Amino acid sequence: MSEKQAAPPSYFTRFQSSVESIALPEQFDYPFYYEPNELALIAAKELQDYLANQSDWEHNFGIEEGQEGLVIGKMFGVLVVKNQAGELGYISAVSGKLAGHNQHEKFVPPVFDMLLEDGFYKKGEAIVSEINERIEQLEQLPAYHDAVNNLSQGRKQAERELSDLKAFNKAGKDRRKEERLQAENDLTGEALELRLLELNKQSIYESYRLKDLTKAWKERIEALEAELALFSDELERLKEERKTKSAALQNEIFDQYYFVDQYLQKKSLGAIFKNTPEGRPTAGAGECAAPKLFQYAFTHQLTPVCMAEFWWGQSPKSEIRIHGHYYPACRGKCEPILGHMLQGMNIADNPMLTNPAEGKELSIVWEDEHVVIINKPAEFLSVPGKNIDDSVLTRLQVLYPDATGPLVVHRLDMSTSGLLIAAKTLAVHKQIQRQFIKRVVKKRYVALLEGIVKEDEGFIDLPLRVDLEDRPRQLVCFEHGKPAQTKWKVIERKDGRTKIHFYPITGRTHQLRVHAAHPQGLNCPIVGDDLYGTRSTRLHLHAEWISFRHPITHEFMEVELEGEF
Repeated sequence: MSEKQAAPPSYFTRFQSSVESIALPEQFDYPFYYEPNELALIAAKELQDYLANQSDWEHNFGIEEGQEGLVIGKMFGVLVVKNQAGELGYISAVSGKLAGHNQHEKFVPPVFDMLLEDGFYKKGEAIVSEINERIEQLEQLPAYHDAVNNLSQGRKQAERELSDLKAFNKAGKDRRKEERLQAENDLTGEALELRLLELNKQSIYESYRLKDLTKAWKERIEALEAELALFSDELERLKEERKTKSAALQNEIFDQYYFVDQYLQKKSLGAIFKNTPEGRPTAGAGECAAPKLFQYAFTHQLTPVCMAEFWWGQSPKSEIRIHGHYYPACRGKCEPILGHMLQGMNIADNPMLTNPAEGKELSIVWEDEHVVIINKPAEFLSVPGKNIDDSVLTRLQVLYPDATGPLVVHRLDMSTSGLLIAAKTLAVHKQIQRQFIKRVVKKRYVALLEGIVKEDEGFIDLPLRVDLEDRPRQLVCFEHGKPAQTKWKVIERKDGRTKIHFYPITGRTHQLRVHAAHPQGLNCPIVGDDLYGTRSTRLHLHAEWISFRHPITHEFMEVELEGEF
């Protein structure tokens, strides 16, 4: 069968509602930051209706009370396409496995199905599993455990006996030293010589006794090691064989797991990730919904029109995913793959390359000859980014060309508005930075949350680290995360939203956004949060109050600026 073939009806789904009046987009959305098109939203809604009512398979998304099985939320995707007949419809996909399987009538198959019984992966996996079983069988043999224990006990006994004998010999040596001195004082002539000779014989005897015991234990340990080697050599050989087989299987996957673009040009998973910083595919690369959708579309002569991906089920414990919310493709796993697959397509420009500060002005809230306090607008970088230079720092460098320090003392997230301290000299910069380090500086933020926070005040302690597979998102991680602590107090509850004050104790990236949205935090994302909630006109988070000790006058300063929401 050729790669180009008619799309099976089970995957190509015609819209249940009329969509003829909806204009097709002129460009395909930039997949890593976009608002789903109206067509994609209709297709996604139809898929969500199917998920809510289907009986084809059973999977515990954590939505229904009392459902058995491990709770696993999933990312689903829809790709609106045109078939060869010019009909508009959509195909659907799920990230990873669903209900323990890769093949489902409603969802396009994986690019590479590792669960196929006659595939090379299953055959290779069976060989590795067989080696694992042999290793496990060897490690469970009573004779192996006896050999391990005998060697361990033998080494301990040898160490104990040799240590005791060395201590005994040292005490004898010290005693003989005193006896020699005593003999030299009390004896003379032949009597002295005989006494000294006797003491030397004792010394030689104890020395040989230690050598004999050392030799005996060396031979005994070597015999015990030989007994263990009857098992350990085979275990080592099997483990090395397992390592080699596993590596070969992984490399074969990287070589045979390939993706195509619209011209059906192939590129293997290994080749796609070769020039990434890691130099190799990340875990789960290629299993996301987006690559599956494009692979199926291109190999079945379907023309992509627009797409949408949404989360279905409970959020994982570490990251923040909201049931039914839409998300862009992840960067860590999908960006390298889609970079190949979407080449040559008419893709919208990356909005992240557009300067969000264009047309916005910095306002000075307070200043003297040493310090300046700025009101940073929302969607305005504190310092230059990877692709955009315009920022608070570059604007201040123009305003204060004679400033001798780095100016910006601390930062606010690009999407957060509010008070930002800058120093006009290097000495002042260092002094205020020390206040931040020693937590002399105090800050208060005001935020509007989507949802009702029941308690009136509290404390959140959730350590954070960057999501390596989807920067700049942050994860809650109790193993590798850095401490992140926030005090909070409710101001007002109104119209299903909560206005709140945040008092950050630490200053981690996205700390307040994650602490607000995470289920173990307030479980209410900040209004307008495009990473952890739902995008709006702006992120409703504002740094409205800051206090610090003036670096020159040493007076305590308090500056307040009310938020605009």
